[in-house]
Amino acid sequence: MLTYEEVKNNPAIRTYIERADESLVTLGFTEHSFAHVTKVAETAGYILETLGYSAREVEMVKIAGWLHDIGNLVNRVDHSQSGAVMAFRLLDNLNCDPEDIATIVTAIGNHDEGTGVPVNAVAAALILADKSDVRRSRVRNEDTLNFDIHDRVNYSVTKSVLKVNEEHSLIKLKLSVDTKYGSVMDYFEIFMQRMILCRKAAEKLGLQFKLIINEQQLI
Repeated sequence: MLTYEEVKNNPAIRTYIERADESLVTLGFTEHSFAHVTKVAETAGYILETLGYSAREVEMVKIAGWLHDIGNLVNRVDHSQSGAVMAFRLLDNLNCDPEDIATIVTAIGNHDEGTGVPVNAVAAALILADKSDVRRSRVRNEDTLNFDIHDRVNYSVTKSVLKVNEEHSLIKLKLSVDTKYGSVMDYFEIFMQRMILCRKAAEKLGLQFKLIINEQQLI
């Protein structure tokens, strides 16, 4: 079985992730490089492991998390679908099991809120991990006066925690927001679709999704 560590340390894959993020720098997007894909991979793995999924499924979701944004190398538009196609070829060349490829590619192709659907557990965990990665360190614009709404929202989040409760009935995204830089309404303006998709992903895993901002439950 192809492992997450093997994929993570593959020089070609690392190059594609790095170059994809370079394109997003030019377009003015927040960070989508190694810090983001590592956090997504590890968070997605935590979700499935905590819920008692198999070691194989945990490994697959971590691989999907590492590869999920690789399609930005082609174009930001439809990057989930182009990323799935790229992942298929890369994993096939690494002699990944076809069953695993099918699951990973499906998850990557369904992670974006524009077209994505949590069609299986791996896709659901990937969605939750990706959409919960909101944090100040993703903002690359150093001039707060020139922040767009995405910069303001990410910069305003001083702490972000995604946690499954002990009863395995809830998954909570708890955010601490500094309203000096962005309001709670700003967050909903750009992330409402993401939160709706997170709720659907949680339901796929048999969980309820809760969003808590500054200790106030909003979803």
